[in-house]
Amino acid sequence: MASFQKTLEIALQKRGIKRDKDVDELYLSQRNLLNCEDLKRFKYMKKLWINGNKLRHANFLSCNFHLSELYLHDNHLSDISGCLRHLTCLVVLTLHNNQLTHLEKTLKELDKMKSLSVLNLFNNPAAQEPGYRTFTIHMCPSLTLLDRSEVTRNEQEKASQMYSQDKTLAKSRVAFGRKSEGPPTSHSAFTRRTTSVKQDPTETTNQVNGNLKINTNESPEEAVNIRFLKKSLTMYSIFDWSKVPRLEARRQTDSQFSLPRILTFVYR
Repeated sequence: MASFQKTLEIALQKRGIKRDKDVDELYLSQRNLLNCEDLKRFKYMKKLWINGNKLRHANFLSCNFHLSELYLHDNHLSDISGCLRHLTCLVVLTLHNNQLTHLEKTLKELDKMKSLSVLNLFNNPAAQEPGYRTFTIHMCPSLTLLDRSEVTRNEQEKASQMYSQDKTLAKSRVAFGRKSEGPPTSHSAFTRRTTSVKQDPTETTNQVNGNLKINTNESPEEAVNIRFLKKSLTMYSIFDWSKVPRLEARRQTDSQFSLPRILTFVYR
């Protein structure tokens, strides 16, 4: 059985690659490998085939952030926790024909992969759990192909209804950063404040354009206050991203981070 380093050097020589930074694809399939050393030297690698071996761990990709395709099927993997979470650029991931046993724990490792489109998990004990396909679609909403079968719109809706009921309800009750009081009515969402002003019979008023009445006896300050109170409210909301970590920080930590706050401003 050849050592990993010797197998790696042979693979590089076959492709005539002399510099690590020139490696964008690496093919190590069917080499009877029991383990794999860290591949951090290939920082710009985008595709890796290491399927068909006897690997029990996948902790050799600590700095391969550019990986978009990873083929790990036909190995002896039983747990991938802490091994793939930082690979947020993955589009294709094959893990079928392994020994993964805990479905929720396995899918939690993939929840930062917002571009993941193709995923294979069949022929694992985890794929035998009840509701496997629906739960997987819920946890990986970007999937278009799961276990070589297209993810349909009906399956996405079913997963959303089953596992995201609270989220769906919240969407229907929130509008512009505030809770909706129900279906829209014929009245405006903002109540206009009005001030009734008793008019002295002795005061004289002038009418401008048939609409605005100006009291000739009131002071300029009183006139401004009256007009101010007749203006409608204006409200807008923005996201506060100042406390949300950057992408690189999110890749390198497993701790939860807070979502951006909604700041709402109201003025006349």
